[in-house]
Amino acid sequence: MVTIQDVAKAAGVSPMTVSNVINDHPNVRPSTREKVLQAMARLDYRVNVAARNLRKGRTGVIGLAVPEVNSPYYGRLAAGIIAAAERRGLRVSIEQTASRENELDALSLSRNHMYDGLILTAAGMSQADAERLKVEHPVVVLGDRIFGGPVDHVAMPNLEAARAATSHLIERGCRRIVFLCGALEEVDTSSFRLTGYRQALEGAGLPVDRALIQQVDRLGMREGAQRARELVESGLDFDGVFCITDSLAMGVLRGLADAGIRVPDQVKVIGFDNVSESEFFIPSLSTVDPDHDGMAERAVDLLIRRIEQTEPRARHHDFVGDFSLVVRESTGG
Repeated sequence: MVTIQDVAKAAGVSPMTVSNVINDHPNVRPSTREKVLQAMARLDYRVNVAARNLRKGRTGVIGLAVPEVNSPYYGRLAAGIIAAAERRGLRVSIEQTASRENELDALSLSRNHMYDGLILTAAGMSQADAERLKVEHPVVVLGDRIFGGPVDHVAMPNLEAARAATSHLIERGCRRIVFLCGALEEVDTSSFRLTGYRQALEGAGLPVDRALIQQVDRLGMREGAQRARELVESGLDFDGVFCITDSLAMGVLRGLADAGIRVPDQVKVIGFDNVSESEFFIPSLSTVDPDHDGMAERAVDLLIRRIEQTEPRARHHDFVGDFSLVVRESTGG
């Protein structure tokens, strides 16, 4: 087995210099770093990550807690975080929470699971739980903003993206737009996106009709299809639907087709998340594409900074991701 001493001899440097290169210390001259890297490649030297982590008191594993492992959105998010972690030499352990209580358990017990840090998607927690975020181990929260939360936070661009999605329907001629969401809480995905929906309508001089704001128990295809059929049967006048998830929107496409409503000729539909399935529906689904990979990269970077203690604990970061609209057949694209 090739050792650090072998690499040092081949590169003509000290073993300490090789160690500094492996650990990416900044006080190594670029020419020396390149010489060491070439010697490592030539000798096929492999860093013993387990031994290095043991010396640092780390496991090399971070935790990711998500509400649903079988959700298209959370599956896409998890893939981005796993890829970002792998590029930094870390492994990811995933657990499903599904409730506020399990989110709090994941938060308090992550050290027991031997994670170096935890990325928590807080779907059930609220502002009232902010104090529970004060834990001794590194945590980054993904999801809607928990105001005053004492941890780094990476948020979806909910309000801005919802406003853009609704404005897109208005630009395509829609005047009676259904907003299909989950239960409306004080601070959550549905409430943020509802605000963006309202702002777009008000900006276009359109009234906000409470009959067009529709809530379902779960944000799935089955619920979207059922509610679409119910809306048509009720006789409610609408010509557009903005769904807060692609899963809901894909269900709406099915429900409208069952009811004999043509999309986009009679009703235009837009979703949120740009999951891979949305491209292959008939009609293909217009949607908001959040920067999943960018948010994943930022979450992993923030967590590593906390793990390595490169920033003061009192300084916390709030990052809101970017987004774009993907216009497809369901809105006449």
